[in-house]
Amino acid sequence: MASEAPTSSDLATFDPSRPSAEAQLSGLLLAVVLVDESGHLAEANQAAETLLGRSAHRLVGQSLIDLIGPLDPRVENRLRDPEAALVAREIAVAAHAGPLRIDMTVSPIASHPGWRVVTLCEAGHQEIGADDGLAALAAPSILAHEIKNPLAAIRGAGQLAARKLPHHDKQLGRMVVDEVDRIARLVDRMQQLGSVARDAAEPCNPHLAIRSAVATVKAARYGNVTVHEEFDPSLPPVLAHRDALEQVLINLVSNAADALGDQSDGAVTIRTRFVTGRAFSAIRFGRAVNLPLEIAIIDNGPGVPADLGQRMFEPFVSSKRSGQGLGLALVRKLVRDMDGSVSHERDVRRGLTLFRIHLPVVANEQA
Repeated sequence: MASEAPTSSDLATFDPSRPSAEAQLSGLLLAVVLVDESGHLAEANQAAETLLGRSAHRLVGQSLIDLIGPLDPRVENRLRDPEAALVAREIAVAAHAGPLRIDMTVSPIASHPGWRVVTLCEAGHQEIGADDGLAALAAPSILAHEIKNPLAAIRGAGQLAARKLPHHDKQLGRMVVDEVDRIARLVDRMQQLGSVARDAAEPCNPHLAIRSAVATVKAARYGNVTVHEEFDPSLPPVLAHRDALEQVLINLVSNAADALGDQSDGAVTIRTRFVTGRAFSAIRFGRAVNLPLEIAIIDNGPGVPADLGQRMFEPFVSSKRSGQGLGLALVRKLVRDMDGSVSHERDVRRGLTLFRIHLPVVANEQA
């Protein structure tokens, strides 16, 4: 009697070349930890080590709540229940490198009561491959040239009208020119957002880029902004596109200055530091990118409205009455094009708003 042919599942079970469960977990860009009945870590994959800034040897045996707390009471109560499942978005947690905002899932293991698999991912960072609304701008950007041609004609007509109109009506001609220029700038920014081209990253001194950006902002505001530097002079070169990095910094420093308004004690602080154990899961490129260099733009203004949350980085979302909602969207695109990440945080206790940029540094052989 002929033996039955092995099924595909049988072959998968006995195929020695098939990656083990441990190898699969180790290769995940998503941080995964195994929690036992008492709420302590039993295992942690490499991405969890990177996110939490500690080795698996140091993580195992620690209470998950103690490790990342204090937490929102609702989240903490669910974590204390060994049978509870949980999906939480953008929750504030502590980590070795500093505070983070993460997305978390908790999945009970039916075959092992009390045991759970917990995934952790920095909020907004797992979707670098998604269009995030930017792909929707690709089509409008294609129309940019067609829009600019008639705009140029309208602008020329406005300038001509301003010269020929009676003195009391010249302001109308100048208003036409100003509005055309405003629309042209808007089109330019939409083109940048819709672009899929990525400029080559090169070694760049982050402090020179920062000082150049600050000088530009001060010139535009006639020096009416106080900027404090807290630089780590030992930082290695960052791997970035210099012009793009300056544009990012100009936008963020300008926004910080706008947030201060006429506040008498208002100041912007720019801090640089080397942060160990931080990684960004660049899903689009199928690899994890280490981002140890941090540039923080900090202001002591009133902060961004809480209802905006992380939506502030989406196109056409703005807290400014006359804002177009493209500045922060452009910041995120340019930073992502450099394999970096940008995030927002509000320190309520100290009354500070922080925008953090994390970027890769130049490898030793490139330095």
